[in-house]
This record gives sequence, structure tokens and C-alpha cells, in this order.
Amino acid sequence: MNQRLLFVLVVGLACSPPRPVDPDIWRPLPGEASGDAIPGPLKNFGPFDSFADALKAACPLILSKPNATVVHLVEQDRQLASRVSTEYCAWLYLTPEDKYELSMLTDMPAAGSTLRGETSCALPVNVNDPRYPPESIKYIFCVHNHPFSGELSEKDIFFAAAMANAHELVVTTKEKKVPLAVIAFFSNSRDPENPTCDGFYQYIPATRELLRWTHSQGLWEGKRYGTVHWRGPARFIIQRE
Repeated sequence: MNQRLLFVLVVGLACSPPRPVDPDIWRPLPGEASGDAIPGPLKNFGPFDSFADALKAACPLILSKPNATVVHLVEQDRQLASRVSTEYCAWLYLTPEDKYELSMLTDMPAAGSTLRGETSCALPVNVNDPRYPPESIKYIFCVHNHPFSGELSEKDIFFAAAMANAHELVVTTKEKKVPLAVIAFFSNSRDPENPTCDGFYQYIPATRELLRWTHSQGLWEGKRYGTVHWRGPARFIIQRE
């Protein structure tokens, strides 16, 4: 690499604008441990008495973040949509007081993320809520957004399976038993300033079901669209319905 090109690259990096600071988003500082736990709870979000109410609040919150939905860009410039699309991840968890909380969000890219479509966020395995002992936290849903409004990806399904091995497969709450799941919110809106929460996709490792939920008249309506059949620890097929 010649010196002129190196100079241009260095100057370009130095002049790149930093990502805006958002109090909802956790980005580890240089040298700070980032793989084990994400801080919680998210301020000014909960707590909630039911996971349904927590999901209802989390969906518009996550979709309101910059480039959380890029449906409006796809028809104009697919490459631009791919470059700017951003996934935000968080844990919806249950506290010892039987309250549902949301961790902070993270937009850290997952290892191996490319520009072949949507980006992937890297969600730590655990939540660090200093109010409680780590073993007292119950993990309910890994929630994130899909900027292109697509179905759950292979990465989503593999991540859900890994989390089912790391945490309880089914959590017993004061109301009922709730299976751990991965959830991807989506919006079909072409208004980037006011995206609607149109629903979410869900994979439940305990039942191997793939569900699509839509939001209509204040209620969630779910429909199973497939079942995951594992053919080994690193291979599965989807039987669609």
C-alpha cells in the first residue's frame, strides 16, 4: 500500500462521524468486556406484569431506532438499504418479583455479519441487573428487529437453540409456564419517521414451532407457519404449513 493511499484511509477513518449516543443502547467501551452480559434494566421502560404488555411496548421502541426498518429504501436502492440496515437486540427477562423487564439494547454486529441482506446483532448470553443475583433472573425472549420485515433466519434459529441450552427451556411464572423464544419485530411501513409495529416472528425451541404474529385492533393474532426438524446439532430443515 503506498503512503498516499494509507494517508487517505487514515484521514477518512479519523473523520468518520461517531455513532450518535443513545441512552437506550449499550456499546462497550474499548477494552470493556462485551461477551458475557448486557446491562439491565432499560430505564423508563418497565416493569410490566405480563410479557404481552412488555412485548407490546418493546416493539415500537425497537422499531423507532435509526434504520431499524428499511422497507422504504428497498425499492429505491437495495444496496443502500443493506448498508444502513441495523438490528437491535435485547433480552426480555423475569425478575424475582415476577416483573418483566427489558435489558438495554445493543446494535453490536454479530461475528460474520455481511452485507448480503440484513445485518445481525450480537446479544450477550446473560443480563447484568445489579439489583438481583445472576441466578435469580429468568430469560424469556430474545427480542430484535428485522429491517427488511423478513422471516426468522438460520442464525436466529441457531441462536435460540443455543440459548435454550444456556437457560431454562420453559420458565414457570406466577401465571403460567412460558417457553423461551427468539422474537423478531417487523414493520411494513414506508414511513421511516413513524414506523408501525405490524407484528413479529417467533421460534420456540421447546415446541420447535415457527409463528407469525400480527397486531390488529390492539390484539396479537398468531399463526404457525412452520416447524423446525433438527437433523443434528448443526443442521435442520423447516417443514412449512
